[in-house]
Amino acid sequence: MTVHSKLQPYIDAWTHSIESVNELVSPLAEGEWNRPTECPYWSVRDVVSHLIGFECELLGDPRPIHTLPSDLRHITSEAARYTEVPVDIRRHHTAPEMTSELEYTIIRRSRQLRNESRQPDAQVRAISGGETTLEEQLWGRVFDVWVHEQDLRRALDKPGNLASAGAVLARDYVLRSLPKLVAHDAGAEPGSAVVFDVHGPLEFMRTVRVNAEGRGSIDSAVSLGPAVTFVLDWETFLRLLTGRVRPAAVTGQVKIEGDADLADAILRHIAVTR
Repeated sequence: MTVHSKLQPYIDAWTHSIESVNELVSPLAEGEWNRPTECPYWSVRDVVSHLIGFECELLGDPRPIHTLPSDLRHITSEAARYTEVPVDIRRHHTAPEMTSELEYTIIRRSRQLRNESRQPDAQVRAISGGETTLEEQLWGRVFDVWVHEQDLRRALDKPGNLASAGAVLARDYVLRSLPKLVAHDAGAEPGSAVVFDVHGPLEFMRTVRVNAEGRGSIDSAVSLGPAVTFVLDWETFLRLLTGRVRPAAVTGQVKIEGDADLADAILRHIAVTR
């Protein structure tokens, strides 16, 4: 059996993005691994450590046994603690140790994915526990790797791949959060609509509509008389929704038309993932 045709695009996008990460960090000098990124509290080394750790988990490697320092201010939940362990355990690894482990992890994981024969709806263990479908797991890995690739690119001043296959899948992954954000979190009125008009390397327009029962949905049709319209570039959109930047820091890059109170409420809740 071969990889299901529905899964191959996720694997291809993951491969392109993780190999791009490898190309970015392979030539780095030791000190460059300590550069801060927009991913809160994480350096270049930490971001790469996170990627290695989660891919190793999906390979079935045992979780490292490690006690976190008590002074890590950003560890405020069990989920954060779970994510931090494979990061903190590598904080003193050298550049050659990091690059060799990343390369070896990519080789192993690529082999595993090439041999994937399960159906997209097969139930698999989700990272950090619970169950999910194989397709959702792979989609989540594309999102995570591509977003962190962009963290690294900004930290290293090496822009690129903003319209890659990973970018498109990451966009679609995060767009699913907008209906709840607008209708539930921000409390948009029933019958209202909010438009996100995004330009740049990846151009798109999406309308979130709130029905009479207060539930949100999203589509690409134009809305007449939306309550709010946001006009912004793709990278700013990404940085806002992934919590990489606060709305107040990018006011010059976001044009807002319509209900100011609703717009403020949306922006207060816009970081749907971190």
